[in-house]
Amino acid sequence: MNDALDRLASELHLDDAAHERLRLVFGHDCVERVRHLLEDRRAVEALDGLAAFLAGRLTRARFDALVQQAARLAGQHPGSPSIDGCGHAAVSATYAVAKALAGRAREAADYAAYATVYAQGGAPAVAERESFATEFAWQAERLAALARASLSTT
Repeated sequence: MNDALDRLASELHLDDAAHERLRLVFGHDCVERVRHLLEDRRAVEALDGLAAFLAGRLTRARFDALVQQAARLAGQHPGSPSIDGCGHAAVSATYAVAKALAGRAREAADYAAYATVYAQGGAPAVAERESFATEFAWQAERLAALARASLSTT
């Protein structure tokens, strides 16, 4: 959906195992932008768990458990059966958390963008591609900046 981000992710080989940290950091950063839309404290705690894992304050075992918990939480969200038509930003934000923790950064970015647009303009806005322009631009710029920083430290 975000063509510039898709191209960049492809060029970076973002899905390669060696780029797990980059995916997790990028997913975290995307979801932080919609943190205020999360309604369930457990989703907020999962997002905080991702930050703790990235900071080295959470074990891999505990993080892996959070990944599973976040996936269950997203699937149980009351709006989840009708995500494309519900117009409910919290649903998309909750899915963004689950995808970010799972290391599925592109999907996390998409759900975060949907959450942003739902929050700003409701269901009609998600049908208008231009509604996503600001968020899409930020996402592509953020991933590029993170990749540059990652390359400079290796």
